[in-house]
Amino acid sequence: MPPESDEHSPGNAPAVQTWWVYMVRAQNGHLYTGVSTDPERRFRQHASGKGGARFFNRSPAQALVWQHRCVDRSDALRREIAVKKLAKPAKEALISGARSLQD
Repeated sequence: MPPESDEHSPGNAPAVQTWWVYMVRAQNGHLYTGVSTDPERRFRQHASGKGGARFFNRSPAQALVWQHRCVDRSDALRREIAVKKLAKPAKEALISGARSLQD
């Protein structure tokens, strides 16, 4: 009887990546919005200044304050645009949980 296949075995299709849209608060209080398959890793890049966004050249990244799981990269990019269009009070409402990101 052949062994059961493993998800990570060679020859199997790679697992589908999970994409996220996220917000990071800078030291000056401004909010940065981005997409990533690993928001925590991306925040560490922003905070270290190595491989992070130029946005943080003026004010260092302080905290990963919000993240939203998306269906795929395309969905994450659409939602990133939607978040970037929001006024700061609406972004703060997302962070506090008083508002949800509409589908």
